Amino acid sequence: MLEKKPLITHIYTADPSAHVFNGKIYIYPSHDKGIDVESNDNGDQYQMEDYHVFEMPDTETLPRDCGLALHQDDVKWVSSQLWAPDCAEKDGKYYLIFPARDKKNFFRLGIATSDKPEGPFKPEDEPIKGSYSIDPCMFKDDDGEYYTAFGGIWGGQLDKYRNNVYDEKNKEPEGDTPAVCGKIAKMTADLKQFAEEPRDIVVLDENGEPLKGKDHDRRYFEAPWIFKRNGKYYFTYSTGDTHFIIWTVADNVYGPYTYGGKVLTPPLGWTTHHSIVEFKGKWYLFYHDCELSGGVNQKRNVKFCSLEFRADGSIVTQTPM
Repeated sequence: MLEKKPLITHIYTADPSAHVFNGKIYIYPSHDKGIDVESNDNGDQYQMEDYHVFEMPDTETLPRDCGLALHQDDVKWVSSQLWAPDCAEKDGKYYLIFPARDKKNFFRLGIATSDKPEGPFKPEDEPIKGSYSIDPCMFKDDDGEYYTAFGGIWGGQLDKYRNNVYDEKNKEPEGDTPAVCGKIAKMTADLKQFAEEPRDIVVLDENGEPLKGKDHDRRYFEAPWIFKRNGKYYFTYSTGDTHFIIWTVADNVYGPYTYGGKVLTPPLGWTTHHSIVEFKGKWYLFYHDCELSGGVNQKRNVKFCSLEFRADGSIVTQTPM
């Protein structure tokens, strides 16, 4: 059994976005260099330079490294830090969406395309106009429209934005102030630009009120993932400094979403980042921890496990190991 064991051991990998293309699971992780530097809240220890794509024919076979898919030196606008990516397919073409720092040290989102799910991918010369922060997740709805959810605070800079405008003086909301929200925007038909201004993804508590800044066990930090099941939209994300993956549910892709519960309890290591995918009638959770390195934050490894839904649509909480 491969579940809850490191899937990739020859390089360090994290932030896995898993998708089913052509009857196989493809994993799009970030690639930790494994450098020995002191960790900080800005994320300087995560100096990732490239992406490798991994192919799994089934859940009983270790993934195959398909090789280098994209390197930061190939992207004209990038200065450093290719962090957590995602990929979408449309009309037989594959769109890798990724965050990176531009030449002015701001995180932006970029697009690279390929005729194969494993790449290699050819990047656009410029980032998506109006994009910012990190952790893009591109979601295809049943009507064929595509949306990108994104955002991460602290090193991901999301807490510095209000109404899509950056101000260095902005801080992470605390106390009873509404928490920072993840963002979402519909994509243009060519999947290369936002078709609208990014909107807040508001998450409500059991009283119908937006989650507060002090609600560290439930409020948004980073790592958005959207999927749809039985007509309901699920918005899942990391709570960051409390290290939960939680799930929320809505009747509309834009929300508002209502808090549901925990998907995953804290893993070994400081970060937690995931994806959820259906494969051959079963659901799976992909995530990372630091088992291979014994807890070193910039030396992470991808894992996966089965995911169970109750009859009412709620998700059974998983433990990392």
